[in-house]
Amino acid sequence: LKKDRAVNFLDYFQAYINSYTKKDIRMVQIALSRFKDFLKEKYPMNECSIKPELITKEMMEQFVAYLQSRSVGEGAKSIYQRFKKVIRYAIEHDVMLKDPCKDVTCKVDSQMLRKDVLSPEEIQKLMACHYDNENPTIRRAFIFCLYCGLRFCDVKDLTYRNVDYANRLLKFEQSKTKGHSASSGVVIPLNDGLLSIIGEAPADKNCLIFDLPTYESCCKSVKRWVKRAGIDKHISWHCARHSFAVNILNNGANIKTVASLLGHSGLKHTEKYTRAVDKLKEEAINSLPELKF
Repeated sequence: LKKDRAVNFLDYFQAYINSYTKKDIRMVQIALSRFKDFLKEKYPMNECSIKPELITKEMMEQFVAYLQSRSVGEGAKSIYQRFKKVIRYAIEHDVMLKDPCKDVTCKVDSQMLRKDVLSPEEIQKLMACHYDNENPTIRRAFIFCLYCGLRFCDVKDLTYRNVDYANRLLKFEQSKTKGHSASSGVVIPLNDGLLSIIGEAPADKNCLIFDLPTYESCCKSVKRWVKRAGIDKHISWHCARHSFAVNILNNGANIKTVASLLGHSGLKHTEKYTRAVDKLKEEAINSLPELKF
């Protein structure tokens, strides 16, 4: 990428993405997309072109506030981290002189799960809802994730080789931690419902169980489906994983069991779900009529 401080930073960012090879490329693309949306709203003159020197600390503070107003949970932080990565790259390659992100942080309350969760009743509502031109594969895959907590990147890569029909088990390596963690392998017991979603194995066991379109297309379909079902919640694909964890903890599952099913190497990440369950219990108690004694 050229060392030119007169360069259009948006083009520079796109060139960075074009040569990017890591697994989080989708998040880097989202970072550029959100920055463009931000410019369109707050700096319309720079919607299509902005010089690196015009990206100031004040602009970054506004950008963080913009991200936090439009993303749930840790989304804003993840996007901002990818954005800062590109800024650092531009500084290293002499395209920017100063770091506009210095001392501008995007804080998230990691102790509390902020993503919306589908309750068992809402899941039943969703399953009962059909609409014109729905994608049956997206439907099958999302319900599968609601009942076993898989990430999108893992469910889209599942083949029939991952299914041990004799022992009713699903075995796979997590895409997120593959090669980086000893606990990247996950084993999930399959009940009748999950086995019926998977279906019988074809002759070629390398076939995908769910031949899904892009993440963006899947999320759009899920949002449409949730709306048609009359559920007023912000539901992304990843909410299926959160819903699974919160619902089985609510049903009395042991935290270590849940951590194992989610493929967590420790309990730190799983504990946020127990806090979400505590909050649900508190809300349930507070929903009772006021007690005058």
